[in-house]
Amino acid sequence: MVFAWKSAGLTYNRYLAVAARAVRRSLKEDKRVAAERRGEMDLRFAKWSNGKQGEVKSLAEANAAITKEAAAGSS
Repeated sequence: MVFAWKSAGLTYNRYLAVAARAVRRSLKEDKRVAAERRGEMDLRFAKWSNGKQGEVKSLAEANAAITKEAAAGSS
């Protein structure tokens, strides 16, 4: 037996994120706003070289830049 999320090509974490977003959107206005704030993520990363931390970057911005470069390179 294959799980529906797996047969749809989703990872379990992505499946949970989609389900959580659907639940947050179904809440009444006051509860929805508070829940959406908790659902936001701001991940950052930095590359380390020779024991020194490099520039701290936003993961979302880095992913967007990589996607843009990939789209420009394939066209």
